[in-house]
Amino acid sequence: MEYIIRKMNEEDIKEVQKVAGTSWNHTYKDIIPIEVQEKFLRSAYSDEMMQRRLKHTLMYVVVVDGKIVGFANFSRVDDSGIAELFAIYIYPEYQGKGIGTSLLKEGINNLENVKEIYMNVEKDNNNGKTFYNSKGFEVVSHVDEDFDGYILKTIRMVLRV
Repeated sequence: MEYIIRKMNEEDIKEVQKVAGTSWNHTYKDIIPIEVQEKFLRSAYSDEMMQRRLKHTLMYVVVVDGKIVGFANFSRVDDSGIAELFAIYIYPEYQGKGIGTSLLKEGINNLENVKEIYMNVEKDNNNGKTFYNSKGFEVVSHVDEDFDGYILKTIRMVLRV
């Protein structure tokens, strides 16, 4: 399968919001109650938040046959060489095809002077944990977070580049 990775632009916002919603609902259907998911998605992927992400972070989209099928969102590197991976979301039918790996590499290659990339994954998100472990991320902590009244079991991981 051929795909293109490019920087996200403003015209991509609606498609990226669809990818986020579909992949979140698929990934967390048996982990996080749907009403909690929907509230999070409305906030984290609102038009205003997407504009902010475009302005202040690095966002990449994956395009297959003219359609966005996934995206990744990285913070920029601070003075100590630390960056954050906020999201790699891909439509379920496109997962397991190397797209996530390519998105991660794209971010690493474009984060100047990066030494460490941190990210969070939910303890019961086995596909996510397997992916990040296979890419060399290591667990640094476990945290219980109040996620709109739902206790999320978060694993904090780091990739040393």
